[in-house]
Amino acid sequence: MEFSVKSGSPEKQRSACIVIGVFEPRKLSQVGEQLDEVSEGYISNILRRGDLEGKLGQVLLLHNVPNTLCDRVLLIGCGKERDFGDSQYKKVMAKAITTLNETGSMEAVCFLSELNVKGRDIYWKVKHAVEATQDCLYTFDTLKSKTDTARRPLRKLIFNVTTRRDLTLGEQAISAGLAVAEGVKFAKDLGNMPPNICHPTYLAEQAEKIAAENDKIDCNILEEEDMRELGMGAFLAVSQGSAQPGKLICLEYKGATDPNQQPIVLVGKGLTFDSGGISIKPSEGMDEMKFDMGGSAGVFGAFVAATQLDLPINLVMAVAAAENMPSGNACRPGDVVTTMSGQTVEILNTDAEGRLVLCDTLTYVEKYDPDVVIDVATLTGACVIALGAHASGLLSTHNPLAHDLLNAGEAAGDRAWRLPLWDEYQEQLNTNFADMANIGGRPAGTITAGCFLARYTKKYHWAHLDVAGTAWKSGKAKGSTGRPVPLLTQYLIDRSQSKSA
Repeated sequence: MEFSVKSGSPEKQRSACIVIGVFEPRKLSQVGEQLDEVSEGYISNILRRGDLEGKLGQVLLLHNVPNTLCDRVLLIGCGKERDFGDSQYKKVMAKAITTLNETGSMEAVCFLSELNVKGRDIYWKVKHAVEATQDCLYTFDTLKSKTDTARRPLRKLIFNVTTRRDLTLGEQAISAGLAVAEGVKFAKDLGNMPPNICHPTYLAEQAEKIAAENDKIDCNILEEEDMRELGMGAFLAVSQGSAQPGKLICLEYKGATDPNQQPIVLVGKGLTFDSGGISIKPSEGMDEMKFDMGGSAGVFGAFVAATQLDLPINLVMAVAAAENMPSGNACRPGDVVTTMSGQTVEILNTDAEGRLVLCDTLTYVEKYDPDVVIDVATLTGACVIALGAHASGLLSTHNPLAHDLLNAGEAAGDRAWRLPLWDEYQEQLNTNFADMANIGGRPAGTITAGCFLARYTKKYHWAHLDVAGTAWKSGKAKGSTGRPVPLLTQYLIDRSQSKSA
C-alpha cells in the first residue's frame, strides 16, 4: 500500500475516487460544499432526496459528478459534527477503506484528513488514517491453500491537506503511521500463527532475523541450560512439562548517541501455548491459548516499530518464551521453586504460569541497568472481567512512568486503565511453605498478580500491562489485535523526543 500527501482542490483531482465526509443531517463537510458548488448543486440535490442522512458509517458512491476530474465520489457519513472525535474519525476511515477496497478503486484521494477532530492536528489525523488503513487491509491467509483477494484492491491512498505548509508534517505522519502499522502486523502475524509452528524456537528465530537485518541490534538467546545456571527455577518449572524447550530471547538496540544511556526495557510473556499444565483449562476455547504469547507479540511489534523509526534511544526486548503443558515432567500444585532472585514460590496453580516466567525475566534484566522496565502479558482472566476488551490493565510502582503510559495510550487510541498496588493486597500471597504463593485467590486477581511481579522489580522503575482482554478477539472476528503496539510505540516516540530535547 502506497501513501502520500498533497494539497489541492477536490474538483481538480484526477483519481479513481475522492472521499468526502457528510455530517448529520445531510450536511456536507467544507470540502464537500466546495465540490457541490463546482458541480452546481449535484451532490446536495442527491442528499435532499434522502439517499444519505450522514449517520456514522453510511456510504454513498457517486459516479460522473459534473465538472470534476475524478471517476467517483465516495460520501461517508460522519455522524453529528459536535460529537466527531477520535473514535468517530477512526470508524469513518475504516469504513472508507473497506468500501474503497470493494469498489475496484485502486487509488483514491482522501479529504477526511481535513475534518476537524477535537484536539487533534493534521499529523495525528494522517498518522491514524495510515494505521486504520493498514489494519483494515490486514489478512492472515498464510496457511490457506486458496486465498480470496479483491480483484482490484486499493493500492494507493493520497491524503489531502489544507495548506502546503502541512505537507512535511503529513509526510512525517505517514512514516510514523507505517512504522506502527508494521509493528502491529508483526505482532498480529505472530499471534495468529498456530502453536505447532509458533513455539519458543520459532520466536527465537524471528528475533535472530530482526538482528541480522540491522547493525544496531544484537541478539542473545538463553537456553534452558543457561537458565539453570542462573537459578531461574520459576521459569524452568513452567517449561519442564513440554517437549518444546523454553527460551529467554533478548534483543538489544543501541540507537542513542550515547551508547551508555540507560535503556528502556520491554519484557513480554511468551507462552506460545497454555494448556494450564496440571491445573488444566476447560477444553472449550482452549484453541485460543495460542494467543497467550500476546505480550511477547506486543513487545516484538513495538521493537520492530521503534527500530524502523530509528528512534534515538537504547532499547532492550526480553521475551520469556515457553509452553505450559501437562506431562509426567510438569510441575505440580504444591511444588516449591526458587527464583533467580533467591525468593521461593509455592505453586498453588500451574495455570498461573505467566508470572513464573516473568519473575525470573524481570530479575535477569537488572543486568541492563534499565531506565524503566515495562512488562506486557496476557496475565489474568480477572483483567478481562474488570476492563473488558477496551482497555489494558496498568499497574506500576512509579507514578511518572504510569502517567506517561496512560498519556501514550490516549494519544495512540490504545488505552490503558491504572489499578492500585496497595500493600494490603500483598497479604493475599502469603503461604505457610514459601516466601509467597503464585496466586492470591479470586478477589482482585489482576492486582495480586501485579503484586507478585512487583516483588521482583525493586531495583528499577517498573510498570506492568495486562493485555488479557485486548491482545486478541474471539468469535467470528477471532484473531490477534496487535495491541499494545500502538501504546508502546507512542511511549517510545515520546521518550525519544524528551531525551533529544
